[in-house]
Amino acid sequence: MRSRQKGNTSAQELMTTRRYGEEMPGFAATVYLGLGANVGDRLANLRLALQRLQTLARLEEVSSLYETQPQGVSDQPLFLNAVCRVSTGLESQALLRFLKNLEWEIGRRPGGQRWGPRPIDLDILLCDDRVVDAPELTVPHPRLAERAFVLVPLCELAPELGHPLLGKTMKELLASVGKKGVKRIAPRGWEKGEGNEGIAGAEA
Repeated sequence: MRSRQKGNTSAQELMTTRRYGEEMPGFAATVYLGLGANVGDRLANLRLALQRLQTLARLEEVSSLYETQPQGVSDQPLFLNAVCRVSTGLESQALLRFLKNLEWEIGRRPGGQRWGPRPIDLDILLCDDRVVDAPELTVPHPRLAERAFVLVPLCELAPELGHPLLGKTMKELLASVGKKGVKRIAPRGWEKGEGNEGIAGAEA
């Protein structure tokens, strides 16, 4: 966990933090988030999520953009997926509340089909080396080690990062799972509008 100076916190971030609570005074956790979307304007939804994330977190790095085969329920549109690394002063459960609210703002509603279509999906994958086992949240993400659409972009950002429970790096986990069904369609910088020529069809 790395220290953060209080003076570097924006007024907007402070207001958001007070709304969701459970700030960790003087510190910022490094969190890896998984992002996905497969209905509506997929690309715009992902870009909006990354923009809104910055109201409470420092966006440090974003992976390339991938188009992936759906898991669990095959009869649905292809997903767009990415992983980002953020630094935030919120505890993991407060961060979860913020992410659920953000999903709502972008158009996702609770109670839909499990693993079914969704305009946005925001998952906490890892939070430093912490382990959280609560009714509403499990960290590391319980299916992290079996999902190529998460491990491929995550390995772009942190291939040597260790899984707190499994004792393996992200690169080792990906080697076990493989990359089938995961296609890179845009390089890093896509969230800023860079490389749009390689994202044909991603907006639908």
